[in-house]
Amino acid sequence: MSLKELFHKFSSKTSEIVGSAGAFCAAVGLIMGWALAGPFAHYSETWQLVINTSTTIITFLMVFLIQNTQNRDSKMVHLKLDELIRSQEGARNDMIDLESLSDDELARLAQEFATLRAKDDSLHKTLDTVSKILDTHKKVKSKHRNSA
Repeated sequence: MSLKELFHKFSSKTSEIVGSAGAFCAAVGLIMGWALAGPFAHYSETWQLVINTSTTIITFLMVFLIQNTQNRDSKMVHLKLDELIRSQEGARNDMIDLESLSDDELARLAQEFATLRAKDDSLHKTLDTVSKILDTHKKVKSKHRNSA
């Protein structure tokens, strides 16, 4: 088994464990224990150093584990979306693998969708206006029938 696979298994299992309610309660318990130990340690520099060093090391290591898990999750979501795009007739297959585009290409694509949304909004506003005119026309026509 490669180092990459071992790290993946380790980071996945660790993320699962440290993301649990039990791990959170244990961390709160440790902090409370440390705080309660303050008077017995006379709030010494060593007492403060213990918590500062411990939390710094844990935070430093967790950054790598969390990043690994997020990268993997993100890649899975992208692959699932790519498969959905690929499987839909009429979908633009050039939308597959967008994460590999440059920032300029993504900006151009975002602008294209903004233009499409604006056209779509314009069409909806026009249809709403036509619908209101037709409703008004029906009401006027109905009034004329009732009064005749």
